[in-house]
Amino acid sequence: MQREDLRNIAIIAHVDHGKTTLVDQLLRQSDTFRANQTVQDRVMDSNDLERERGITILAKNTSAIYHDVKINIVDTPGHADFGGEVERVLKMVNGVLLLVDAFEGPMPQTRFVLQKALELNLRVIVAINKIDRPDARPDEIVDEVLELFMELDASDEQMDSPFIFCSARNGIAGLEPNQMATDMTPLFDTILDYIPAPGGDENGPLQVLVSSIDYNEYVGRIAIGRIERGQINQNQEISLCDYHDSSLSQKAKVTAIYQFDGLKRSQVEQACVGDIVAFSGIENVTIGNTVCDPATPEPIPFVKISEPTVEMTFSVNDSPFAGQEGKFVTSRQLRDRLYRETLKDVSLRVQDTDNSDSFLVLGRGEMHLSILIETMRREGYEFQVSTPRALIKEIDGQKQEPYEELTIDVPEESMGAVMEKMGNRKAELQSMEKAGNRQKLVYIIPTRGLFGYRDEFLTDTKGEGIMNYLFYGYGPVKGEIVKRSTGCLIAFERGESITYGLYNAQERGTLFIGPGVQVYGGMVVGSSPRTEDLVVNVCKKKQATNTRASGSDEALRLSPPVSLSLEQCLEFIQEDDLLEITPQNIRIRKKTLDHSQRMKQLKRAANV
Repeated sequence: MQREDLRNIAIIAHVDHGKTTLVDQLLRQSDTFRANQTVQDRVMDSNDLERERGITILAKNTSAIYHDVKINIVDTPGHADFGGEVERVLKMVNGVLLLVDAFEGPMPQTRFVLQKALELNLRVIVAINKIDRPDARPDEIVDEVLELFMELDASDEQMDSPFIFCSARNGIAGLEPNQMATDMTPLFDTILDYIPAPGGDENGPLQVLVSSIDYNEYVGRIAIGRIERGQINQNQEISLCDYHDSSLSQKAKVTAIYQFDGLKRSQVEQACVGDIVAFSGIENVTIGNTVCDPATPEPIPFVKISEPTVEMTFSVNDSPFAGQEGKFVTSRQLRDRLYRETLKDVSLRVQDTDNSDSFLVLGRGEMHLSILIETMRREGYEFQVSTPRALIKEIDGQKQEPYEELTIDVPEESMGAVMEKMGNRKAELQSMEKAGNRQKLVYIIPTRGLFGYRDEFLTDTKGEGIMNYLFYGYGPVKGEIVKRSTGCLIAFERGESITYGLYNAQERGTLFIGPGVQVYGGMVVGSSPRTEDLVVNVCKKKQATNTRASGSDEALRLSPPVSLSLEQCLEFIQEDDLLEITPQNIRIRKKTLDHSQRMKQLKRAANV
């Protein structure tokens, strides 16, 4: 049976190539919204973090109706750290819409998502977006995309993929860059003509691969996937199995079924083969499970997800301010929350440690883990994290570390500073390509060489540089990489920061705090240009005397403190530091708070 009334597609691309904006236009032009309805831009980025950062973090489902055909659309993340999201949702669709920027062309993540789509033998429509840019070069981009297809060993059919030119921002598309329509009709028509209609045995035993998980406080865990075979009915008895876990055999009942209508979920009593559905009632269901007919439990193979490359230690906050600002502060609450995250994030791993108050969290990159930290912070969790560390594996009796393929696009005048930093971080230059007054550099760099570099990179390139990376593989462990050349300014005692104390401290370096901030001994309050750490008394008050001298009461002028974001804090901390995370504050602190104990530890380390 072929469902000619249905198409299932995913929109894939590199970060910031316009996926979410394009989905906006497809929904608007298919009359998904009422004529008088007020809709915000990037409507699919519903998460607060997504809207603040301007990136898609979680894959989302929606649908549009065109010529009585329902088009199920999956909007996917473009950042490499969320590649796990892309991999799993591609199992739900029959084709992909590959978006490529009309100036930047194929980027590292473009290669990654296209490779995954080609491996699954999905039909590909290439959309050259941002055609309205004054520096757009559509003809060259078409050649670059075709070269990428060849590099990825695409089949003859895949090489014949149609090209569409569009401006998602203006809501127009065309078959040629100089022959644009007034709307998205050419794109809609290409989707209907080229993307195959889903098919399968409508009367066979039920088979649904769970590709995503959602939560609802009323109905519990909600599974999302495409029906590969048969039909699913409300209150139907089912069996849960897993291709990689033959011991799993669980009976359950589907209590509710939902289909995606625009931005809403509509409850239905029945859905059949080809439909992308969400359903509830199955306890402990997770990504990769197969929902089957109890009489014929046949699990579906699940796509292998990229392994984590970075680890961090999450632990209970034990600072002097512990428990004052957070709602969830215990090890049990922290553990439950971390393990709950693994149920919907297939790229994340959580492991218990010998210490009941600490947990090892493994992810795909600094951003992947920082998003988790920020999400938990906003939910009211209080905890502390260590510096990110690269995952070292033993392969053939040799210790090996993960490497990334790093693509850097910088103005020519910044190239010298970038290349110097790359050399210090053990990166190897693979290629160099000039594009106008900019240079495109490709490096192979150890994953740990990227830790703490993003902020430096933006400074070196005056904010004009573009940096993207993609997992390359494992290789021999390279030598030591100096992460930070500066030291810390450390608070001497507990109390409130005073202008007089801060004035004296700012002569030693750059401050992270202003007056009136509660601090404790061992808390990092600034950075020092010297390599060693310095202890400063930011709570020091000016001693009152009964004599007054000329000029003694002049106002003390403080330099504005440098406010660090979460990512900048993660980049700043070293092995002997911790990051204290609360709903209200992010504080950098030393692992050993007592100054005399820190000195003893340093002496012992120097004598070893």
